[in-house]
Amino acid sequence: MPKNNLILMHAPSVFDFRERSTLWGPISDLVPSKPVFEMYPIGFTTIAEYLERHGHRVRIINLAARMLLDNDFDVDEFIGSLNTASFGIDLHWLPHAHGSLELAYRIKREHPAAPVIFGGISSSYFHEDLITLPQVDYVLRGDSTEEPLRQLIESIETGEKPADLQKIPNLTWKDKKGFPRINPLSHVPDNLDYISIDYSHSVKTVVRDLSLKNILPFTNWLKYPITAVLTCRGCTHNCAICGGSSYTFRNFLGREKPAFRNPESLARDIRRISSFSRGPVFVVGDIRQAGMGYAKTFLNCLQGIKKPVIFEFFRPVDRQFMEMVAGSTRNFFVQLSPESHDQNVRQYTNNPFVGNSIQTSIEHILSVGCKRIDVFFMTGLPGQTYNSVLGSIEYSNQLMEYFDGDPRLIFYISPLAPFLDPGSPAFEKPLKYGYKKFCHSLDDHRRALLAPSWKYVLSYETRWMSRNDIVSSTYQAALLLNKNKLNFGHIKNEKAMLTEERIHRAIELMKYIDKLVATEDPQVINIMLSKLRPQIDEVNDSTVCEKEDLHLPVGRRPVRIMRSFGLVAGDSVKRLLRSNPVQS
Repeated sequence: MPKNNLILMHAPSVFDFRERSTLWGPISDLVPSKPVFEMYPIGFTTIAEYLERHGHRVRIINLAARMLLDNDFDVDEFIGSLNTASFGIDLHWLPHAHGSLELAYRIKREHPAAPVIFGGISSSYFHEDLITLPQVDYVLRGDSTEEPLRQLIESIETGEKPADLQKIPNLTWKDKKGFPRINPLSHVPDNLDYISIDYSHSVKTVVRDLSLKNILPFTNWLKYPITAVLTCRGCTHNCAICGGSSYTFRNFLGREKPAFRNPESLARDIRRISSFSRGPVFVVGDIRQAGMGYAKTFLNCLQGIKKPVIFEFFRPVDRQFMEMVAGSTRNFFVQLSPESHDQNVRQYTNNPFVGNSIQTSIEHILSVGCKRIDVFFMTGLPGQTYNSVLGSIEYSNQLMEYFDGDPRLIFYISPLAPFLDPGSPAFEKPLKYGYKKFCHSLDDHRRALLAPSWKYVLSYETRWMSRNDIVSSTYQAALLLNKNKLNFGHIKNEKAMLTEERIHRAIELMKYIDKLVATEDPQVINIMLSKLRPQIDEVNDSTVCEKEDLHLPVGRRPVRIMRSFGLVAGDSVKRLLRSNPVQS
């Protein structure tokens, strides 16, 4: 009998990255993970908790992190040692198009009888492509697959009868003759009150399975244990380049309007996390999307929480709202993504920041005592020229001057990379937004990930900038921004010099790779690049800035180990009391 009902596995973006020398550039500089995107989606946590609550034993294995942490880790031997009735693989973010499919192939080779289930936004978009592959048995579509997955797991346990499978909502599957069957996308919950953002489940499985490495959200998590809570699934905004836009959810995930988590439960999620982690909690989604009443209730429930809380705001803020935020917690941080200083570019992308609202929002946020504001600009946007990219850096310099070099105000820039999001307005209507797509199908994206540098991985160029322009402007903007940060004292001279040297090395490596691509065949390119692996690795992890620059202070012991185990013990006692009530 299988030890587990389901093992959820997260693959690296490129499965054999340990044998490859790819210049990934800055594509992951502004996220916690490395270029192989080893951080698994938060949906793993909600799925595991939901299934365990319904009596099914689930493991999470971050295979990408294991491969990063141990270069001698034998993946096939490890896969062969696993004992489970079925496997689940996320293809949520499209950069995992290579790694997820290769992982599925290797699972099928080692466990031919075990069903392989795919899920995630990219899986939902490409479900008809996936179901034709021999290593894929099922695809669950939509943004809320906890309940359909429970039904599928129970159907697998009873023999995968077609009469049962055809009743499972959101399921794409194969009949006994191998023909694809597509069930209606009918399970689209109106709210998120049925899920629990319960990280204590992860702690419990560490104790149960005696393995911490398998479940780490990303390789550096123990030093920087950032966690996240979900305000909603879906979005009220319709940004052209976003695969999480209202357009995408409506047309490809069956969601007409966002499903929100109860604000009291959301605050309770954060308090629970506070009991075992000193790391920051990222509140995913603008808390104003459900209305100011929702935001006010949540902020009232948040009062008294001392741990750092990161808010993201999709549109401009006013002073009154920011006073509400500051009244709920003094230890808060804010992220804004205006994407460009250029109003014409922002209009192209449907970005809600208009006129002078970037500056006024920053002013309101700083004035109420925010600990830090991270402001993100991008390259590769519709309507954006090379000069417009550099103009965003000049604008950031003007803002730093206006705010007297306030060290709490930090600017970043990175490319829209490596792909246009599938299902986004720009992906579906590229001509309208001035994009030329190089990748269309799932296999196009899979093969693009094997290119020697991020310029050739890019799945697009625009009417205003070629791939060369996008790469060059990104590096030049990063050099200017690095210099500005040094001038305002936001970084020390040593760090500024290291960043500048790293960017220049990346530029030289890119030129060398361009020359190889123009003159050599792929096998020769791979051989030549393998000789440069140490130099490439040096510039891959933090190209345009130090990844640690985004980190917030977490103290000497960011994870409260004993409290974590106490939390698990407390939950066990509660479950025991519920199942064996005291008789009076």
